[in-house]
Amino acid sequence: MKARYLGKTGMACPPIIYGTSFLGNLYRELTEAEKLALMQEWFKVADGPVMIDTAGKYGAGLALEVIGRGLEQLGIAPEQISISNKLGWYRVPLETDEPTFEPGAWANLKYDAVQKISCQGILDCWEQGCRLLGNKYKAELVSVHDPDEYLMAATDSRDREKRLTDVLGAYRALFELKEKGEVKAVGVGSKDWLVIKELYQQVKFDWVMFANKFTIYHHPKEIVDFLEQLQADGVGIINSAIFNAGFLTGGDYFDYRIVNPDDPADEPLFAWREKFFAICEKYRIAPGDACLKFALSAPQIAAVALNPSKPHRMAHNKAVLDEEFPEDFWHELKREGIIDQSYPYL
Repeated sequence: MKARYLGKTGMACPPIIYGTSFLGNLYRELTEAEKLALMQEWFKVADGPVMIDTAGKYGAGLALEVIGRGLEQLGIAPEQISISNKLGWYRVPLETDEPTFEPGAWANLKYDAVQKISCQGILDCWEQGCRLLGNKYKAELVSVHDPDEYLMAATDSRDREKRLTDVLGAYRALFELKEKGEVKAVGVGSKDWLVIKELYQQVKFDWVMFANKFTIYHHPKEIVDFLEQLQADGVGIINSAIFNAGFLTGGDYFDYRIVNPDDPADEPLFAWREKFFAICEKYRIAPGDACLKFALSAPQIAAVALNPSKPHRMAHNKAVLDEEFPEDFWHELKREGIIDQSYPYL
């Protein structure tokens, strides 16, 4: 569990970064005690400073409030934690029965949120995020939240061009914050790695986060080559959503859609998983643990972002990273086509 450095930022980066959507009541409302226990465990299992990933979208700012309040309660000094805040959603009053920004995803919220991606809009989100965190703690890493989804919502090519201008304007504002010393590093996270690649042609990020795109199931040579390019340029790399939305560990969702074993189009997925599970069982390795080890196997990747909702999972994940898996396990996964045979790091 040795810390690495997040590219040219020079920031020490623990191998596991903690997501915080549960603190914003994702799908269910945790009690204040449960939220505090999750936060406390971050520091119990850490060998050094903790790094977390949050966003104004998480509970319409609720997660930010919970983090600031909880860190204060736990007596955490600012130098013990690094906070990454994904910007682009702004808290507004709740005027409907439930929030409009992501219906059905968030439980018992008292506010709504609207998207503000532009030069001024991102600054508004940044300033609000600072207020919600409180005076003591600041986000040192910032990014535009899900620019791929923002671009994908374009109605035509002209609208996409306008949206791209919005995103680039937002990044100009974020790099101005960095120049002023308000933040330490500016990055990007995306489920569509090609959007990261597109934006990188115009924006020299300090760090990038791949979501759902570099997993034990999906690791094409094109992405591996891009990882190598980013490392050569000094860009820090974080890997997230490493279970393909839960399917790789037995869930019903793959890449955020429900999959059906009776659908011919989904049959290869289930065949792959069945073979993967059989090999894991043979070596007495949990599928989720195999996913985690693979997610950090490429030397270009500084950290993996996980979002455990139960404190005991954090100690378990740390133990997994400290454990050596048998070489025969990886060789068999390659031989059986679970891992691409050309993958160079296992």
